[in-house]
Amino acid sequence: MEFNLPTNITLLRIALIPLLTVVFYLPWEQSNVACTLIFIIAGLTDWLDGYLARKMQMETPFGAFLDPVADKLMVAMVLVLIVQQQASPSIAIPAAIIIGREITIASLREWMAEIGQRATVKVSQLAKWKTGIQMLSIGLLLYRDDLLGVPVNTIGYWLLYIAAILTLWSMPPSGRPP
Repeated sequence: MEFNLPTNITLLRIALIPLLTVVFYLPWEQSNVACTLIFIIAGLTDWLDGYLARKMQMETPFGAFLDPVADKLMVAMVLVLIVQQQASPSIAIPAAIIIGREITIASLREWMAEIGQRATVKVSQLAKWKTGIQMLSIGLLLYRDDLLGVPVNTIGYWLLYIAAILTLWSMPPSGRPP
């Protein structure tokens, strides 16, 4: 395992997960704002670690493995927090679809790596759109409150449903790796 700057940034993203979780449960009026900011920072580190790894030619197998793991951990944990807080099937169902897909795809990628086919596992453009919409929806659901009269939570719900649909749509057909 090589710990370089991009890998350390990825590890920072993982370290933000317990921080976000603690802040989420704080009895503080602005905890939703703080959680949203932590989530945005985590998203920026996701972009930054990849950019720096490519730009500085510091890509490593460990970093390539850890980056999507960090993403999936953050998404799964925040969705669990949101489901627990909002306690409704209307949020639990799309969250379960997204978390289930993340676990399935991660397992498929690990299996493909084990049989020497890691290079054939590419992220589709549709999956990138799904991820963007998913991250936006999670940020809005974390924020919860209306913003300048805009119903942020409602928009977050709808975007989460769109992300869940794209999640199912972006699953690879039977017999084909992602």
